[in-house]
Amino acid sequence: MTGSNDLQLAFLERIADALERLAPPPAHPANLGVADCFVFQPPLALQPVPKVNRVAVELLRGIDRSRDILLDNTRRFASGHAANNALLWGARGMGKSSLVKAAHELVNRERSGEQLPLKLIEVHREDIDALPGLMNVLRQQPFRVLLFCDDLSFDHDDTSYKSLKAALDGGVEGRPDNVLFYATSNRRHLLPRTMMENEQSTAINPSEAVEEKVSLSDRFGLWLGFHKCSQDDYLAMVDGYISQSRIAADAETVRREALEWSTTRGSRSGRVAFQFVQDFAGRLGQKLEL
Repeated sequence: MTGSNDLQLAFLERIADALERLAPPPAHPANLGVADCFVFQPPLALQPVPKVNRVAVELLRGIDRSRDILLDNTRRFASGHAANNALLWGARGMGKSSLVKAAHELVNRERSGEQLPLKLIEVHREDIDALPGLMNVLRQQPFRVLLFCDDLSFDHDDTSYKSLKAALDGGVEGRPDNVLFYATSNRRHLLPRTMMENEQSTAINPSEAVEEKVSLSDRFGLWLGFHKCSQDDYLAMVDGYISQSRIAADAETVRREALEWSTTRGSRSGRVAFQFVQDFAGRLGQKLEL
């Protein structure tokens, strides 16, 4: 009988061990004081980022108005004043995500030593459902926090946008005063046009169905549009990267090759300019220093 009980006890212990591995204890948020930038890892963990991949705000050309508006909004938020959630939408490769990271860096650089730094937390698109829990935790923090989601969009039958709507509104308590949400997207309304057209054609009340989807983008008080750049802006971006990296090259050669590069790519943008300079520097045996 005793041997049978021992076998049962050992069996139950193995089950308990397996359940603990499947359902580990809830994670706790990282100490926001250890870094200025983090990556959100659900349910509540924050992975510090020791070195952020970004370029200086001075190198972002052709987006002057959007740059100034976002910088002003970010400065006001960091200082404890009223500010809006921001949606940066439009042409790909025109510096939307780079501007968010550059604005965060510049605002912290401007702050004095006794002021708490502004924190940046990147939230991946697939982790949107966990946002309300994270925001409740951040509500208790002394720091002001920018939540940043890059390339945010929603596809057909994707209902996670409802979690984002709830997080941006903040429910009964409202959005935490120390939290602001910045997102980038190629879509102005975050949803594909075909999805909106399908709602109009199949819903019992088409206008209400579309309003439900479009109302998500209305949660962003600040909309900043990014459009394809001109040839002059493109060449200014190239010159900025060349100058910043101290690459010694003939200006006419750089101009000719930069235009040829954009022609082969079929587009002009900040990303295309950066890729050209990266290739150009590599052929000269140099590296970029941004």
